[in-house]
Amino acid sequence: MKTSFIKFASLALLLVGAVACKENKNEVDATEEKEVAEATVEAVTYTIDTEASNIAWVGSKPTEDHTGNISLKSGMVKVNGETLESGEFVIDMTSIEVTDLEGDKAASLKAHLEGTVEDQQTDFFNTPEYPTAKFVVTGIEDSTLSGNLTLKDVTKNVSFPVTVKYEGDKMMLDSEEFTINRTDWGIKYGSGTFFDIAANKAISDDIKLTVNLVGTK
Repeated sequence: MKTSFIKFASLALLLVGAVACKENKNEVDATEEKEVAEATVEAVTYTIDTEASNIAWVGSKPTEDHTGNISLKSGMVKVNGETLESGEFVIDMTSIEVTDLEGDKAASLKAHLEGTVEDQQTDFFNTPEYPTAKFVVTGIEDSTLSGNLTLKDVTKNVSFPVTVKYEGDKMMLDSEEFTINRTDWGIKYGSGTFFDIAANKAISDDIKLTVNLVGTK
């Protein structure tokens, strides 16, 4: 009986591990800041259409997920032929939108994330002090885009899978969903990794992101 239980428990752990790996297949390994990519003189500039572009996010607790969007403030990429050589994007952190809630609940979560509530400014993104974030391309290889992501004055290099397409004067860059660990940028509020918090009340360190950009010549 004991041997059977051990075998069953081992199988269960393997299955849980397999599911976790599958769910986080695009989990980002944040590394130190890297040298910014330089475009060739032949490269053409595409300006990001901030109205047509978007970053979708998912944040989690054991009992629920919250979803939303963030807008870009500005951005551009430089392309040689159909090769993206460099780029820089400014993210408007004051534009955080909550899409799974409505009314006062959505407004309350937005205010907490942005840090516009007294005594909660530093819990998450503290937008009164850090209204923007930035992503600067450091390279693209085999459909993987790498760049320096700066949040709250902390810069880490991240890589994630993307598809880049061209249609007339338009460039469309779409990422697969990928996962960053917010604590890599010092955002530790509610984290069970750093604080003694009951498992059913901890906020996940992981934030899932999906980037959709449209640029025009």
